[in-house]
Amino acid sequence: MDANVFVQNVKTLCKNKGIKPTIACEESGAGKNLLNHIETRGSIPSVEKVQKLAEYLGVTTSELLGEKIEPTVNDDGLTDEERNLMAQFRQLTPEQQDMVLRMVQAAADKPE
Repeated sequence: MDANVFVQNVKTLCKNKGIKPTIACEESGAGKNLLNHIETRGSIPSVEKVQKLAEYLGVTTSELLGEKIEPTVNDDGLTDEERNLMAQFRQLTPEQQDMVLRMVQAAADKPE
């Protein structure tokens, strides 16, 4: 486990959700000072604490730990994420779908 990646992932997820990391750690049951102990003492969190925090933040433990996971491709050639995107896309109005398509095309055309 890369402790720095773990801490950064927790902080990023908390920022995205508008939650202070200490509050997330405390409310999840992982311990209010979890990140501080990792950063200052080099502590390694228990599997239980990682699981509690991941569940609280709505991610998998693998995501929280920064592990690279290859997406599973289904029989139709789509990943679960792609299927989810399509299901959400189909719920949009035609105008919203057009806007999303323009945004995706603009992102695809933008040189990196």
